[in-house]
Amino acid sequence: MFLIKALFRIKTADEIKAIETEAENSMKKPDMVSIEVTNPLLDGKTLRQILDIVQFDFVISRLMDKDGKIVIPVSKTVVHTGDKLYVVISAKDTERFEMLIGPECEVDWDECTPSQVVSRRIVITKSEYNGVALGALRLHAGYQLNATRVNRAGVDLLASPNLRLQMGDRITVVGDINDIDRLANKLGNSMRRLNEPNLITIFIGIMFGIIVGSINVGFGMKLGLAGGPLVVAILLSRFGYKFKLVTYTSSSASLLMRELGITLFLASVGISSGAGFAETVFNYTGMWWVIWGFIITFVPLIIVGCIARGVYRINFLTIMGLFSGGYTDPPALAYANGSTGSDAPAVAYSTVYPLTMFMRVVAAQGLILCFM
Repeated sequence: MFLIKALFRIKTADEIKAIETEAENSMKKPDMVSIEVTNPLLDGKTLRQILDIVQFDFVISRLMDKDGKIVIPVSKTVVHTGDKLYVVISAKDTERFEMLIGPECEVDWDECTPSQVVSRRIVITKSEYNGVALGALRLHAGYQLNATRVNRAGVDLLASPNLRLQMGDRITVVGDINDIDRLANKLGNSMRRLNEPNLITIFIGIMFGIIVGSINVGFGMKLGLAGGPLVVAILLSRFGYKFKLVTYTSSSASLLMRELGITLFLASVGISSGAGFAETVFNYTGMWWVIWGFIITFVPLIIVGCIARGVYRINFLTIMGLFSGGYTDPPALAYANGSTGSDAPAVAYSTVYPLTMFMRVVAAQGLILCFM
């Protein structure tokens, strides 16, 4: 990390600012814009018909007709020229939507909206809705509500009908306060529930991870205690909702487990390797083990780092996470996170760590089999 930083004269503060700006301008982040309908071809069309015409997802939170009356629209609501729409839409689709529907306009929706129509966030805290598609809640038919966006782990997502919900998601809905209260009771909306850890899923993951790690996958090879739980964890995160397994963990609990895991990892390595460290390393054979280990670890990552920064101009925070995951080094990740104050290294780490760990376990056993 220090060498790449020096070679390319990288300023960490600029990299942090660049990645924050990129996150703010993410094309997945929904825009909230006011649009006036001026296209005469759309006069008399329903919102469902307009959706079929534009061919991308959007949500109409509120509609103001020519008389200034505001309604909460549904898919069957008819649109006329002169109507004003409060639209939640992906940033990359905003320009196309304006070209098809009409120009952006200025409307103070908070001032115009009737007092009984409000916008609220509802937290999903009931496990039975984990993995359920947003469209399955039937918000229009059952509650006369519009869902405009879903906030997940601090990131706003467009509330498309096929979006699968997770524990801890925060749904922004617009409608009558009484309907919102009914939906909140149905979905849970209890912050206390989110503070309770889901230990059963963790122990199920550990148990099946040990079982999978003990299975002979062929030629006498096993994933072991490192690869087995890793594979099961990935599968649980992807398919766990189908078995009603809740994987939500609060940020504080996640940080505690992360720091505790790093501490226990270093402690176990020190206890198992520290006793015979001097006798193993400070001799001719040990010296060559250290030299070859250094070359194997250092040279490939330096080459990849130079290509990543010099050719593809990848952000240095991402490169730090890539390095940490590339040699499966949690302390290096802890340094990267601590020195930058950003989660970007952890995101990059998580993308390469599973493959690296899996290949390391398999490659080591493969080399042993080859030389037997």
